[in-house]
Amino acid sequence: MGKITIAIDGYSSTGKSTIAKRLAAALGYIYVDTGAMYRAVTLFALNHGFVNEKGELDSAALIDKLPEVNLKFVPNTETGRSDMFLNDENVEQEIRSMRVSGFVSPVAAIKEVREKLVKIQQEMGKDKGIVMDGRDIGTVVFPDAELKLFMTASPETRAARRYKELLEKGEEVTYAEVLKNVEERDRIDSTRTISPLTKAKDAIEFDNSDMGLEEQFERIHEFAKRVIAKDA
Repeated sequence: MGKITIAIDGYSSTGKSTIAKRLAAALGYIYVDTGAMYRAVTLFALNHGFVNEKGELDSAALIDKLPEVNLKFVPNTETGRSDMFLNDENVEQEIRSMRVSGFVSPVAAIKEVREKLVKIQQEMGKDKGIVMDGRDIGTVVFPDAELKLFMTASPETRAARRYKELLEKGEEVTYAEVLKNVEERDRIDSTRTISPLTKAKDAIEFDNSDMGLEEQFERIHEFAKRVIAKDA
């Protein structure tokens, strides 16, 4: 059976990664979390002092240091998934923090950052058999992907999911803080000049505000199997 490219785009905290991981496992495909890549670059910027006390990002300094950013996914035998490594250091937990979430959208809006990561992503998917999620996978990274999905949900629903997830990880945050972060990321992601978050014309839209994970997966899995069979 032939292999296809599956692109999953959408707003933050819509469960893109959860669905993408499960779908890849079910199909025997490679999964790539592009959000983790942008989060790792954001962590690099924070750790190097490129964000000042006022919360202003020094884009020029980050661009200058981009050649020093080395990213790779390393399989984790305990979880059965792959962890994000930044310059040979496992940063999988650090990149999921609110500290990183607060700056990932401005970093991801930088043209040079996107160019560097898109090139890596396209190389990863050149042989197909891949499920990749992010903001511009179906529009920029793989515009010819055989299956494109666009995930959405209300800001309130997404903030509640994210808030629960952060509390379970032991972070001290309020729901109001998380909702504000979700809404700000939506604004930046949708209005940035370079590769803004938009639904590809041929993408299937999934509003999962009132949809459980199981129902989402079953529907998407069926879509994927049909497209794969048609493409074979």
